[in-house]
Amino acid sequence: MAMKKLINDPANLVPELLEGFALANAGKVALQGSNLVVRTSPKSKDKVALVTLGGSGHEPALSGFVGEGMLDISVPGEIFAAPGPPRVIEALRLANREAGVLLIVLNHAGDIMSAKIAMDMAKKEGLNVKQVLTHEDISSGSRENPDDRRGLVGCLAVIKAAGAAAEQGHSLDECLAIAERMERNMATLAVAVSGATHPCTGDVIAEIPEDVMVVGMGQHGEAGGGTQSLKTADETADIMLPVLLEDIQAKPGDELLVMLNGVGSTTLMELYLVLRRIKQILEGKGITLARSLVGEYLTVQEMGGFQMCVARLDEELKALWDAPSNAPALTVK
Repeated sequence: MAMKKLINDPANLVPELLEGFALANAGKVALQGSNLVVRTSPKSKDKVALVTLGGSGHEPALSGFVGEGMLDISVPGEIFAAPGPPRVIEALRLANREAGVLLIVLNHAGDIMSAKIAMDMAKKEGLNVKQVLTHEDISSGSRENPDDRRGLVGCLAVIKAAGAAAEQGHSLDECLAIAERMERNMATLAVAVSGATHPCTGDVIAEIPEDVMVVGMGQHGEAGGGTQSLKTADETADIMLPVLLEDIQAKPGDELLVMLNGVGSTTLMELYLVLRRIKQILEGKGITLARSLVGEYLTVQEMGGFQMCVARLDEELKALWDAPSNAPALTVK
């Protein structure tokens, strides 16, 4: 059954959404040009700028990551759709500076296509831009074939680390290396217990029976992993965490960041239960839960379930994660 939505004309959904988002976060972000989301207090031109792109309907991602210590510009597309290359190159031109621009792209077909065309245009125009791709979803491909892996909530860790490095004055090559190191050391797996609908059409994206969960479902209800009977919070953690630890080859003595990202209708209560079990498992393996983040950061409307992301932290990455940020979706003091 389609969910009830408090919207107006579906054709105006994204512009109205962005207008409200900017109003709600007026001290941090503003709209500029073709509805680009920008920082209200731009960083100095001698520091690297960070830009990303992606479809709307996943709030607070990705525009909620714009702010001090994180992104400089987000290019929001239509609902669940990548923005076109003209708006991406507009953002790259706006962000262009001698220090350079880092374009952070999640591995989804539309995002990749728009980013590639925009990067080609940027190269012809002599813009100083480099790109990092996030692809940490272990259900959609092996570590040996990273291009098969989707980008999920791990983008937040990459943005946080690279954004902090840029704010501290690191060079473009250094910011890129930090982003790539974080990306290499993380893995994500999603579980869905109920499907989502498209807010413009009301169409059901994925239907999941009441007593079933799907481990490995993608951000928009894409297939992956396996269907099984609904489990408890502890049992779900027992299924998901070991395969993530295996993927990053976690070992005793490692320090991990764990992010639990609710994707729409799963409550904090449920996520806290899962985190509790994660800590127990890690302690049993001699691995430290060094940092954790629990909440909704990359959603898909009212889908039930969550994404579990684990990332190995070294001392530099830990310090960058702890560095100050002031974005709508993540403030660190």
